[in-house]
Amino acid sequence: MGKKARKSPAGESPLGQTIKDSASQIWLAGLGAFAKAQAEGGKVFEALVEEGGLLQRQGRQVSGEKVLEVSEKVSKVASDLSKQANQTWDKLEKVFEDRVARALKSLGVPTSKDLEALSARLDALTPKARSAAPGAPRAKPTAGGSAPKKSGVSRKSPPRKPAAKKSPTRRSGPA
Repeated sequence: MGKKARKSPAGESPLGQTIKDSASQIWLAGLGAFAKAQAEGGKVFEALVEEGGLLQRQGRQVSGEKVLEVSEKVSKVASDLSKQANQTWDKLEKVFEDRVARALKSLGVPTSKDLEALSARLDALTPKARSAAPGAPRAKPTAGGSAPKKSGVSRKSPPRKPAAKKSPTRRSGPA
């Protein structure tokens, strides 16, 4: 059979005493840490709350900057898209105006430039027409003593034809 370790006269082996002393020191260190944590727990908690608040403010500031940056980019993209859309509408409007102008020209409808030119011609001819009017001073009679006779051509427009009569419209069903 194996031999059992003998106890010293004090009743313990030196290794056992060292282990007991170490365990006691560890226990006492734990109790000291616990007591210190209880005493300074409020201070530590307040410090942690303050650090958390600081971190939260920094996070909000960074996120606010990022939101501002993203919103500026979105605004720029929206502005660019709006400009492109306006340019497209302007081109479409120009094409439409050109096509309408060509259609009106092919139908013989005068343009505003044509009307302006006609107005200028009328302004130039108005004084001449007034001088030739019946109340205007006439040229002196010729040697024969009479005014020149009018030619047999009449300047009246030909008589108009009467408008066609409309036929009564039929109504279906009871009135």
